[in-house]
Amino acid sequence: KRSIKAIHNNNNNNNTMEAIPGYATTKKIEQEGSGPGISKGNNVTVHATGVVKETGKKFWSTKDPGQQPFSYQAGVGGVITGWDQGCLGMKVGETRLLEIPAHEGYGAAGFPAWGIPPGGTLFFTLECLKIE
Repeated sequence: KRSIKAIHNNNNNNNTMEAIPGYATTKKIEQEGSGPGISKGNNVTVHATGVVKETGKKFWSTKDPGQQPFSYQAGVGGVITGWDQGCLGMKVGETRLLEIPAHEGYGAAGFPAWGIPPGGTLFFTLECLKIE
């Protein structure tokens, strides 16, 4: 069984992360979706898995037992900046990897209760399930 860190570091597909204009967060489409993309203000439902880059430890996943897909309003500040901007344009069925630096994530303080260290960089894998 491969670790999450190994999966993020050793994908067989193109490992090039793409810039998100105006932000330090980068993205990579791992699975193409179809239909219209997420726009600011859409209500979106996703599966999400978060991993701390520095430790390789998963801190949250909607796919874990007892968890459910996560719904939020896109592009309006309801989630951390890197996720909020990094989800825009995603299509239903798309899986996207985001690399979110601390200043667009949980900042200098981190989120110790979740195992996110001060200044921690995050990998979030988002799978778009529904756009309204």
